[in-house]
Amino acid sequence: MAQVIDISSRTGKYLHNVVASEPLEFRQPDWGTSVFVQMLRSDAREFERRRQQHPRSAGRGPDRLPPHFSLRDGTASTIRAMFVYRDLEPRMREVYLLAGLIDCMINRVSPILRTALLRDMYKKIFMMKKDLGVTWHGPLDQVLLPIDPLFFNAGRYQAALRTATTMKELYEEIRKGTEEMFDILSLKYVFYLPFAHT
Repeated sequence: MAQVIDISSRTGKYLHNVVASEPLEFRQPDWGTSVFVQMLRSDAREFERRRQQHPRSAGRGPDRLPPHFSLRDGTASTIRAMFVYRDLEPRMREVYLLAGLIDCMINRVSPILRTALLRDMYKKIFMMKKDLGVTWHGPLDQVLLPIDPLFFNAGRYQAALRTATTMKELYEEIRKGTEEMFDILSLKYVFYLPFAHT
């Protein structure tokens, strides 16, 4: 596929391990890892360049990974569901919207959700989970993927959810926020798959 479509400007020189290049970039690591690893694109490019310069490192675990996030529990379920839909961007975005709804219900303070309207969000979440065929496992204290504060103002997003006065407004703020997060994840990060190198 790389011979037909030039994606080198987006991913850099080393394309041998790219499983999917967009909307999110997934790479097969040349070392074994049991979790999805989320890394800044610039750090991943430099890390892989160094490993290419030292062929003996291929197949071995790296001495030291650049700064990264190891995705576990709720975030692991989120990225796994997005990986399933890696060729269907609209579905990936719906998965991330669903993660935003779950996050709002579990972690955010919204006066609206202290009323009977909470039932509306429960119904929406269960309907979307069934439609998308996804579930979350383990602790759900974090289901949205981590993003460096330099790229996304989480405080502003939380304030928008907290001050929403109707369910329609709350849903719109969650959609806007998760769309922005998804775009940042697409532009700034790559994801290494949790499969052992073969």
